[in-house]
Amino acid sequence: MPRAARILKSIPVCAALAFGHPPRADPDSDTAPTLPETMTLKRAVEIFRERGFDLLVAEASVQSAEGDLVIARSIANPGLSLGAGKNFDCAQSQDCSSISYSIGVSDSDAVSTFVSGKYALRKGVAERALAAARRSRDDAQRTLEFQVKQAYISALQAQALLKNAVETRGSNQRTLELNQRRFALGAMNEGDLAKIEVAELEAEQALDSAKQDLRTAKVSVAFLLGFRSAIPDFQIDERELDFTVPPAVAQATRDSLLKDGFQHRPDLHALVEQEKRAEEALTLARRNRIPDFGLSATYTANGSGNTNISPPNLSISLSFDLPIFYLQRGEIEKAEADRTTQRALREKAEATVVSDVETAYAQLIAARQRVERMESRLLGRARDARDIAEVQYRKGAASLLDFLDAQRTYTATRAEYAQDLASYWTAVALLEEAVEEELRT
Repeated sequence: MPRAARILKSIPVCAALAFGHPPRADPDSDTAPTLPETMTLKRAVEIFRERGFDLLVAEASVQSAEGDLVIARSIANPGLSLGAGKNFDCAQSQDCSSISYSIGVSDSDAVSTFVSGKYALRKGVAERALAAARRSRDDAQRTLEFQVKQAYISALQAQALLKNAVETRGSNQRTLELNQRRFALGAMNEGDLAKIEVAELEAEQALDSAKQDLRTAKVSVAFLLGFRSAIPDFQIDERELDFTVPPAVAQATRDSLLKDGFQHRPDLHALVEQEKRAEEALTLARRNRIPDFGLSATYTANGSGNTNISPPNLSISLSFDLPIFYLQRGEIEKAEADRTTQRALREKAEATVVSDVETAYAQLIAARQRVERMESRLLGRARDARDIAEVQYRKGAASLLDFLDAQRTYTATRAEYAQDLASYWTAVALLEEAVEEELRT
């Protein structure tokens, strides 16, 4: 590359460095997180906390509230006034060539806000608003993490259904190969062979659908994790769908869960802070009936020394609005309405905590019972019925329809089992969201 071209190419980089702005990074360099060899639910949640779109928006709201607090804590800058003038029509004993000048300083109502207590009240309102914003951000994380868990569990379910579809397709292929040999030997009619072929083709269709469903579920997970580029076909730990009862779940009771919900739920704490903010805002609205007063000091002079037309003057003044016609009644009524609203929302949040915990706990109990019933007898008996029907059919002791019916029942039972497992772990995640506490670990 010619020397001149190299110099021109380096100009944007040098300018960026000189003004404190590094060169713009490759737009695709941070579009995808680093994934482990096998994705786990724990790792998915960690990536979401670092990159989740909606979580970043919630964090920006906190930053905005922090800015409001900085504003509330600030002290008004003093005002400075300067003036100069020329005298006209002076008396014979006066020197009109002298210049009059003045300088004044005012406190911009700063002293008044401290004396009346308005400064402390404004700062208190902003501090409560910031605390509420932080709690709201935590609440956004709570609800969004449930969405991540729900999407991940759906992917686990889709993977289990894919495994089921692969096994069913393999069984139907073996059956088709066996019956094709029987048909070639004249031991089977064409109608029964056609039924086997239809069952095998249906298994192929189900397998293709299961592959598509798994890919769709993974894309949903990747979206929540902040992917902004092509999504790799990452692996997920299928063992996380296996049925277990975490110690925290086994030891939980309705009363203990309700207690945890009231202690930990960020949405409830956010509304508690909002109610306190409304109380302080009402106090501030009432305090605003006291007018702010401005202090100022002004020094004036008209010439200097023997040329003074009038002696130098220093004056101190106090100014304020007379509270005669308007006494902040509108602002007070709005503040009272805000306090009433926040109190009602806080009480509603308390009722919501109770409803969420009760609903999630009931859903967990029901889902656990279905899984335990499935594992104790139903799944095993469906497998036994399929295996027995297959052996009998191969030996000629059972009809083709009996075998196909047993195969469909076993496939449907396994799909139902995957659904029950997904419902169980979704109920655990829902209970975690209801009490804002990790129960799976």
